[in-house]
Order: sequence, then structure tokens, then C-alpha cells
Amino acid sequence: MYKPNWGALKGASAKEWGFRAMLWLLIATSALKFAPMDWLALLHLDGWTGANSSLLGLGLIISVAFFVALLANFLLDEAIGYLGSKRKKEIIEHKVQLLDPAERALLREFFLQGKTILTLPVEELAVRSLVETNILECIGNIKHYAIQGATADYKISMLARVYLNRSVLRLPNGELSQEDMLNLIKARPGFASNVVAHRKPPQRAA
Repeated sequence: MYKPNWGALKGASAKEWGFRAMLWLLIATSALKFAPMDWLALLHLDGWTGANSSLLGLGLIISVAFFVALLANFLLDEAIGYLGSKRKKEIIEHKVQLLDPAERALLREFFLQGKTILTLPVEELAVRSLVETNILECIGNIKHYAIQGATADYKISMLARVYLNRSVLRLPNGELSQEDMLNLIKARPGFASNVVAHRKPPQRAA
């Protein structure tokens, strides 16, 4: 025998309750408003539906209006998301053409270290600039230190990855030679060594 899941109903939010109520209102009013009269007569509902026709029509209008508003809200959110994403791409495209040496060197660290996430100083000018232009994303893990200041974990945003190729980052094509590696190491940001040391696990005392 089927038993209703009352626990799921108790855990439902007010928004879910409203959606379910409007859905049932739409189904009930549509069924009673448009069902054939012989069906309604079979269920002894023909007299009731005739007497409450205006009330059923009002319920149908309210439920339809609710779902039309829901659809309009969804389409509006999609349009805002699309325009926001388009604007971010334009900002990234513009910024990629104007990367300064410090910003370019910082982005190369992700490739040189072979990591998708790096711990970087929050107040570093290059870090802040790349975050503001949607190239870097802060994913949390903010820690504060008395000497070196705050650090956090960052990754290159999905939108920016399309634009960051070897040419943009000034990385040589093919495998790096010893001279290429030395030049890239010399061009690393000044805080890079501190960041790498910070990410290493502390050594236990003997």
C-alpha cells in the first residue's frame, strides 16, 4: 500500500509549497473547467462546476499568471547571466592584450608549477588586477600572517582559460630549453618563492 512521504513535505520550503499549490491549482481548475460535461456528470460535479464557474476561472487565471511570471523570471535571469558573461569576456579580452610583465609572470606560475590552484598574496597589485578583470578567481582559504599579509587560494577562471595561450604568456613553443627555464625563473614574481614555501607541509621535528 502506498504511503505518502510526509517527511518530505515537512522539509519543503515556503517556495516549494507555493509552487506545488499553484501546480495543483492549475491541474484542478483546468480539469474542472475543460473536462467534458458527461465526465463531470459521472462524478456528480457538473452542478458544482456550473455554480462555481467564475471561481474556477479565477483560480485558473491566477495559476497561469504564476507560471507565466515564473517563466519570465527564468528568462530574465538567463538573459542577465548571458549579458554578464558576455561583458566579462569583453573585459578579459581587453585585459589580455594589456598584461604587464608582473601579471604575465604571475599567470605563468600556474603553468610552471603545473597546478590549477595557487596560494597568492591577496594584496599583491597583480593579483588584485587579475581578479578585478575576471582572469583570476578567489576560491577561499584566506589566511592572515603578521609578516607577509593575507593569502588565499586562486584559480584561473574558466572564461579566461580560452585566451591564455603560449603566445599571450610569452612561453616558448615546444619543450623548454635550459636557457628558456632560466629566463622564466628570472621573470618570476618576487613573491613566488614565498608562495611555494608556504604551500609545502611543515616538517616534523626529529
